[in-house]
Amino acid sequence: MSISSNTTGDGKEATIRVTGRFDFSQNQEFRSALANAGENVQKYVVDLGGAEYVDSSALGMLLVLRDKVDGQKDHVKIVNVNPEIKKILTIANFGQLFAIA
Repeated sequence: MSISSNTTGDGKEATIRVTGRFDFSQNQEFRSALANAGENVQKYVVDLGGAEYVDSSALGMLLVLRDKVDGQKDHVKIVNVNPEIKKILTIANFGQLFAIA
């Protein structure tokens, strides 16, 4: 399980990749990825293609990210979501808060 991130050359978009279990044990790593992305980032892509599981802590981390972009739905995109995780996001009504692809 790990979290990695990279930022575009202009520093305006950051991608955060999650692999393994996305749970409380990833909290500090996720917050570090956000902090290391830089202050100029305007849009975030959260790639869950390698994630096997999410729990309520992960949902909370996504909400922290949403607060970071002042609640702008189109500034956070969650991509590569497997069916099980998509079901969790749907039940939590995250489709109302984030762009999910």
